Amino acid sequence: MKESAAKGIFPWIKSLAFTFILISMCKQFLFTPITVLGASMAPTLHNEDKVFISKTSQIQRFDVIVFDAPDIEGKRYIKRVIGLPGDRIEVKDDVLYINRKAFEEPYLIKNKENNPLNKLTEDFTLQEKTGEMKVPKNMFFVMGDNRLKSKDSRIFGLISRDSVIGEVKFRFSAINGMGIPK
Repeated sequence: MKESAAKGIFPWIKSLAFTFILISMCKQFLFTPITVLGASMAPTLHNEDKVFISKTSQIQRFDVIVFDAPDIEGKRYIKRVIGLPGDRIEVKDDVLYINRKAFEEPYLIKNKENNPLNKLTEDFTLQEKTGEMKVPKNMFFVMGDNRLKSKDSRIFGLISRDSVIGEVKFRFSAINGMGIPK
Protein backbone atom coordinates (compact mmCIF):
# COMPACT_ATOMS: atom_id res chain seq x y z
CA MET A 1 0.00 0.00 0.00
CA LYS A 2 2.80 2.44 0.92
CA GLU A 3 4.58 1.63 -2.35
CA SER A 4 1.54 2.55 -4.48
CA ALA A 5 1.08 5.81 -2.54
CA ALA A 6 4.71 6.71 -3.21
CA LYS A 7 4.22 5.91 -6.91
CA GLY A 8 1.17 8.22 -6.95
CA ILE A 9 3.00 11.12 -5.29
CA PHE A 10 6.15 10.98 -7.44
CA PRO A 11 4.46 12.22 -10.67
CA TRP A 12 2.95 15.13 -8.73
CA ILE A 13 6.34 16.09 -7.32
CA LYS A 14 7.86 15.93 -10.83
CA SER A 15 5.05 18.09 -12.21
CA LEU A 16 5.42 20.68 -9.44
CA ALA A 17 9.20 20.78 -9.87
CA PHE A 18 8.87 21.20 -13.65
CA THR A 19 6.27 23.97 -13.18
CA PHE A 20 8.50 25.79 -10.69
CA ILE A 21 11.49 25.60 -13.04
CA LEU A 22 9.40 26.79 -16.00
CA ILE A 23 8.00 29.75 -14.05
CA SER A 24 11.47 30.67 -12.78
CA MET A 25 12.90 30.60 -16.30
CA CYS A 26 10.05 32.72 -17.70
CA LYS A 27 10.50 35.24 -14.89
CA GLN A 28 14.26 35.36 -15.42
CA PHE A 29 14.30 35.61 -19.23
CA LEU A 30 10.87 36.60 -20.60
CA PHE A 31 8.64 38.57 -18.24
CA THR A 32 8.30 39.51 -14.62
CA PRO A 33 5.81 41.32 -12.38
CA ILE A 34 6.84 44.69 -10.91
CA THR A 35 5.14 47.02 -8.42
CA VAL A 36 5.19 50.73 -9.30
CA LEU A 37 6.48 52.87 -6.45
CA GLY A 38 5.88 56.61 -6.55
CA ALA A 39 3.85 59.08 -8.57
CA SER A 40 6.27 59.96 -11.38
CA MET A 41 4.23 58.14 -14.05
CA ALA A 42 0.75 59.34 -12.97
CA PRO A 43 -1.83 59.27 -14.45
CA THR A 44 -0.55 56.47 -16.72
CA LEU A 45 0.61 54.39 -13.76
CA HIS A 46 -0.04 55.01 -10.09
CA ASN A 47 1.77 54.19 -6.87
CA GLU A 48 1.46 50.46 -6.08
CA ASP A 49 0.10 49.53 -9.52
CA LYS A 50 1.20 46.05 -10.50
CA VAL A 51 2.57 45.60 -14.02
CA PHE A 52 4.15 42.89 -16.15
CA ILE A 53 7.31 43.81 -18.02
CA SER A 54 8.65 42.05 -21.10
CA LYS A 55 12.37 41.38 -21.02
CA THR A 56 12.53 40.67 -24.75
CA SER A 57 11.06 43.89 -26.20
CA GLN A 58 12.86 46.10 -28.68
CA ILE A 59 12.70 49.49 -26.96
CA GLN A 60 11.02 52.20 -29.02
CA ARG A 61 10.27 55.87 -28.48
CA PHE A 62 7.46 56.46 -25.94
CA ASP A 63 7.65 52.93 -24.47
CA VAL A 64 7.34 52.79 -20.69
CA ILE A 65 10.35 50.94 -19.29
CA VAL A 66 11.78 49.75 -15.98
CA PHE A 67 15.52 50.23 -15.46
CA ASP A 68 18.15 50.21 -12.75
CA ALA A 69 18.42 53.67 -11.22
CA PRO A 70 21.65 55.35 -12.32
CA ASP A 71 21.87 57.38 -9.10
CA ILE A 72 20.79 54.95 -6.32
CA GLU A 73 22.28 51.46 -5.99
CA GLY A 74 19.66 48.69 -5.89
CA LYS A 75 16.71 50.92 -6.88
CA ARG A 76 14.63 50.72 -10.06
CA TYR A 77 12.79 53.48 -11.89
CA ILE A 78 9.88 53.37 -14.31
CA LYS A 79 9.81 56.10 -17.00
CA ARG A 80 8.85 56.77 -20.61
CA VAL A 81 11.52 56.65 -23.33
CA ILE A 82 11.64 60.04 -25.02
CA GLY A 83 14.98 59.98 -26.81
CA LEU A 84 16.62 57.14 -28.71
CA PRO A 85 20.24 57.01 -29.89
CA GLY A 86 20.88 59.80 -32.41
CA ASP A 87 17.93 61.95 -31.27
CA ARG A 88 18.13 65.64 -30.45
CA ILE A 89 15.70 66.52 -27.65
CA GLU A 90 14.22 69.90 -26.81
CA VAL A 91 11.17 71.17 -24.93
CA LYS A 92 10.00 74.67 -25.68
CA ASP A 93 6.74 76.21 -24.42
CA ASP A 94 5.69 72.75 -23.13
CA VAL A 95 6.06 71.18 -26.59
CA LEU A 96 8.42 68.22 -27.09
CA TYR A 97 10.69 68.42 -30.13
CA ILE A 98 12.64 65.39 -31.28
CA ASN A 99 15.02 66.08 -34.15
CA ARG A 100 13.31 69.48 -34.54
CA LYS A 101 9.89 67.86 -35.11
CA ALA A 102 7.07 68.60 -32.64
CA PHE A 103 5.47 65.56 -31.00
CA GLU A 104 2.13 65.38 -29.23
CA GLU A 105 2.17 63.76 -25.82
CA PRO A 106 -1.42 62.61 -25.19
CA TYR A 107 -0.39 60.95 -21.92
CA LEU A 108 0.19 64.46 -20.47
CA ILE A 109 -3.30 65.86 -21.15
CA LYS A 110 -4.79 64.96 -17.75
CA ASN A 111 -1.80 66.41 -15.88
CA LYS A 112 -2.05 69.65 -17.88
CA GLU A 113 -5.74 69.95 -16.98
CA ASN A 114 -4.94 69.58 -13.27
CA ASN A 115 -2.06 72.06 -13.32
CA PRO A 116 -2.95 75.68 -12.48
CA LEU A 117 0.21 76.86 -14.25
CA ASN A 118 -0.81 74.76 -17.29
CA LYS A 119 2.87 74.14 -18.02
CA LEU A 120 4.39 70.80 -17.05
CA THR A 121 7.88 70.80 -18.52
CA GLU A 122 10.41 73.59 -18.25
CA ASP A 123 12.15 74.61 -21.45
CA PHE A 124 15.40 72.73 -22.03
CA THR A 125 17.64 71.13 -24.62
CA LEU A 126 19.38 67.78 -24.35
CA GLN A 127 22.72 69.56 -24.35
CA GLU A 128 21.73 71.70 -21.34
CA LYS A 129 20.70 68.61 -19.36
CA THR A 130 23.37 66.08 -20.37
CA GLY A 131 26.12 67.93 -22.22
CA GLU A 132 25.39 65.86 -25.35
CA MET A 133 24.09 67.24 -28.65
CA LYS A 134 22.43 63.92 -29.50
CA VAL A 135 21.53 60.84 -27.48
CA PRO A 136 24.63 58.62 -27.76
CA LYS A 137 24.67 55.04 -28.99
CA ASN A 138 23.22 52.52 -26.47
CA MET A 139 21.69 55.30 -24.35
CA PHE A 140 18.15 56.63 -23.76
CA PHE A 141 16.65 59.90 -22.55
CA VAL A 142 13.67 59.16 -20.26
CA MET A 143 11.02 61.27 -18.51
CA GLY A 144 8.10 60.53 -16.23
CA ASP A 145 4.56 61.44 -17.28
CA ASN A 146 4.10 63.42 -14.06
CA ARG A 147 6.70 65.96 -15.16
CA LEU A 148 6.34 68.16 -12.08
CA LYS A 149 7.16 65.24 -9.76
CA SER A 150 9.49 63.07 -11.79
CA LYS A 151 13.15 62.42 -11.17
CA ASP A 152 14.33 61.52 -14.67
CA SER A 153 16.96 62.20 -17.34
CA ARG A 154 16.53 65.92 -16.78
CA ILE A 155 18.11 65.31 -13.36
CA PHE A 156 20.24 62.15 -13.52
CA GLY A 157 21.11 62.21 -17.22
CA LEU A 158 20.94 59.52 -19.86
CA ILE A 159 20.44 55.83 -19.05
CA SER A 160 22.27 52.97 -20.68
CA ARG A 161 20.54 50.27 -22.72
CA ASP A 162 22.20 47.72 -20.41
CA SER A 163 20.35 49.14 -17.38
CA VAL A 164 16.92 48.44 -18.94
CA ILE A 165 15.15 45.52 -17.29
CA GLY A 166 12.12 45.53 -19.57
CA GLU A 167 9.15 47.28 -21.14
CA VAL A 168 5.81 47.59 -19.35
CA LYS A 169 3.29 45.52 -21.30
CA PHE A 170 0.31 45.07 -18.99
CA ARG A 171 -1.16 46.57 -15.80
CA PHE A 172 -3.01 44.13 -13.55
CA SER A 173 -3.71 46.36 -10.56
CA ALA A 174 -7.12 45.91 -8.95
CA ILE A 175 -7.05 49.54 -7.75
CA ASN A 176 -6.51 51.34 -11.07
CA GLY A 177 -7.81 48.73 -13.48
CA MET A 178 -6.30 46.26 -15.85
CA GLY A 179 -5.03 46.78 -19.36
CA ILE A 180 -2.24 47.99 -21.55
CA PRO A 181 -0.87 51.35 -20.36
CA LYS A 182 -0.73 54.00 -23.07
